[in-house]
Amino acid sequence: MMGLTEAEWMAVWLSLRVALGVALITAVPAILLGWLLARRNFRGKIMLESLIHAPLVMPPVVTGYLLLILFGRNGWIGGPLMDWFGIRLVFTWQGAVLASAIVALPLAVRSVRLAVSLVDERLEEAARTLGYPPLRVFFRVTLPLAWPGILGGILLAFSRSLGEFGATITFAGNVEGMTQTLPLAIYSALQVPGEEPVAMRLVICSLILCFASLLLSEWLTRRAKKRMES
Repeated sequence: MMGLTEAEWMAVWLSLRVALGVALITAVPAILLGWLLARRNFRGKIMLESLIHAPLVMPPVVTGYLLLILFGRNGWIGGPLMDWFGIRLVFTWQGAVLASAIVALPLAVRSVRLAVSLVDERLEEAARTLGYPPLRVFFRVTLPLAWPGILGGILLAFSRSLGEFGATITFAGNVEGMTQTLPLAIYSALQVPGEEPVAMRLVICSLILCFASLLLSEWLTRRAKKRMES
């Protein structure tokens, strides 16, 4: 692809790996939180909504710094993880997944919440009157009817993670071959005089991946919607 070097290919594959990881680990929390916000009223709901959506308005560097405080080697969570289980997230590709997931989760939650809110509650009530327990109502009625929007939210999180920069570089660092995703590789190339062609190749590659993921998201969402309608 456009004569990419081995290091550039590594950045591409790492970006896809991180994006796939983000899609996988945000799917369940996004579905549960989206359903909770759409179907339940409870004390502290506004606070929970604000907490979920905070990464959308906070500078990504602030998000990365807070992750360092929580999951760093001496962090409140990172310290016990390292001491008890030998798990280190900071400056690893898994840390890049975590940072990107925190930034992308609000988008997935918003999509799921909208999809669930559009499901007619009378259908859920009818299922309950037929003796369905709440969990079965969720899996047999709510989830299938909201699936196109849920799928769109998951794929939106995937697409968003392809462009994540600030939180990733702050928490996971910019280590070539380990945590250097496409945005970080572009940034590194722009810091070196004469590396503009490298930056341009990576920019083109990034645009291709982003547009391809968005087109795939739209296609899969429409396909799922047509299958539900049929």
